[in-house]
Amino acid sequence: MLMGYLERLGAVVLGLLEKIGDVMLLGAETFRQLRHMPRIRHVLAQMSHLGVDTLPIVALTLMFTGMVMTLQLAHEFIRFGAQSTIGGVIAIAIGRELGPVLVGVVSAGRVGAAITAEISTMKVTEQIDALRVMATNPVGYLVVPRMIACMVMVPLLTVFGDVIGVLGGWLIAVNYSGITTFMYFNSIDIFMASHDLTGGLVKAAVFGLVIAIIGCYYGLNAPNGAEGVGRATTRSVVGSIILIFMTNVFLSLILY
Repeated sequence: MLMGYLERLGAVVLGLLEKIGDVMLLGAETFRQLRHMPRIRHVLAQMSHLGVDTLPIVALTLMFTGMVMTLQLAHEFIRFGAQSTIGGVIAIAIGRELGPVLVGVVSAGRVGAAITAEISTMKVTEQIDALRVMATNPVGYLVVPRMIACMVMVPLLTVFGDVIGVLGGWLIAVNYSGITTFMYFNSIDIFMASHDLTGGLVKAAVFGLVIAIIGCYYGLNAPNGAEGVGRATTRSVVGSIILIFMTNVFLSLILY
């Protein structure tokens, strides 16, 4: 019984390591394909499809996050006489962690799923095989534009989300907690440094890379059939979110 359990555990570990190796090989091949200039039209189309359409979801997510944070913190800060720091605390928390992480999670759910569903459908309908027949590298044609689009648009969405989140906190601070507009924004000017924002943007770029590579990997390796497309999409979203949280720990240790 013990040997059977250990064999199953070993099989799971080996399968996981094999999958990690395949993802790393796809990432290496994607960066190698950057030697060939991708078509700007394809990159811009992906930026519009994957980035611009995600703006409303990011705005709602970060606005309510900023509002809830202020609701939770303002009362305690006022109780201890630290109301003059509330704006800076909200801005630093959103700029360093909540902004990039929440945008990454939202993008993994929407963008990662869209990438996987699109590429896995192309695989099932043999369009990827047709690209190979025409001597076109599927990684250079499909993966590179999506990777560039994600690495550009996720940081831009993060900047947008940071601003919306801070403004959401300001609405609650002024209208609910009795903190003045000057006090709120002056504390941001005092306590927040440029590195708090740039560090979050570095995280967002890495998260964009993770979303694109994971989404394309599961799309290119999707099982045949409609059920395979759905299974690959689910695995892509779950894998991207888990990897975003894992890389966030290491990036936080490095950047801060």
